[in-house]
Amino acid sequence: MDAKTLAQILEIAFDKKVSDVHFEIDNPPFFRGRGQLIRSRLPVLTPEDTEFIAKTILAQHGRELPAGPEEIDTSYALPHGGRFRVSIFRQRGHYGIVMRVIPPYVGTYKELHLPSVLEEIVQAPNGLILVTGPTGNGKSTTLAAMLRDMNERFTYNIITIEDPVEFVFKSNKSCIVQREIGIDTRGFSEALKAAMRMDPDVIMVGEMRDAETAEACLRAAETGHLVLSTLHTQSATSTISRLTGFFPPEAQDIVLQRLAEILVATISLRLVKDKSGEHILPVVEIMRNTTTIEACIREGRLEEIEKHIENGRVQYRMQTMDQHLIHLLKHDIISMEQAKRVSHSTDLERKLTFT
Repeated sequence: MDAKTLAQILEIAFDKKVSDVHFEIDNPPFFRGRGQLIRSRLPVLTPEDTEFIAKTILAQHGRELPAGPEEIDTSYALPHGGRFRVSIFRQRGHYGIVMRVIPPYVGTYKELHLPSVLEEIVQAPNGLILVTGPTGNGKSTTLAAMLRDMNERFTYNIITIEDPVEFVFKSNKSCIVQREIGIDTRGFSEALKAAMRMDPDVIMVGEMRDAETAEACLRAAETGHLVLSTLHTQSATSTISRLTGFFPPEAQDIVLQRLAEILVATISLRLVKDKSGEHILPVVEIMRNTTTIEACIREGRLEEIEKHIENGRVQYRMQTMDQHLIHLLKHDIISMEQAKRVSHSTDLERKLTFT
């Protein structure tokens, strides 16, 4: 493996519009396309190959491979501007690398098939907006579309804190400052504290990973800023439970009170294939913090939230994941098999019949 070969492999990834590239010893590179992992016909990788790839990636940021076992999240850019989010790890004592392709273009809500109600949600003057879902289901892409919208419409000072920086923005109406963990700052909580001294209107935190980061995000939202972040949860209810779970039991009632006051919305995502199998579409649950839902959060009646999301579809443009799935099924866009794969309920077909 040499730098030219690595560049050629990564160029193939962009040309073929794959989502991920895998480098592991005793296998050729793998590409993930349309959700499927595809074994390439390239030569089998040796331990020296994967170590070279890892070193090349880190060298771009002036970093070296650590001596001991350590997982590393970083980014890598090709000369023409193509970017990757990179995970470097050890397996069987050797290096493995997974590189997520970051599309060079930040799509609009319409281009990404996201609900247009996001245009209203990002107009909140302050509070907390959470984008949630499993890994690889469009959280970063959705956040990027929201930042693009703000950048085009509002005169904000936007600070992003990411590990690593994925989509790169140019300031338009807004001023955007992008900081990367490990390169520009040591960690999320440190960067959040610093961001408060940088005259922010909007703070985007790539991921809430621990209680310290969660507390810093809550505090920023409480002090008049709009905070956007992500969690690996699958619904509004599980998102609130996960957030409160960061804190000790004796503090959780207070956290619910705080969330009830500052939460603007949760946007939960899953990706499905359309009937042709050629396109990937988001299925989206939208919860907005109405007066009724605020009371549910404050009083810990989380099990009632989904019902209120369903009932708020017309007035507040909210929707459950099943409501979105039924819309896609009725318009013959996706198959029942795909719908059942992501639905939280066991009676989706009955709901379809009576809707």
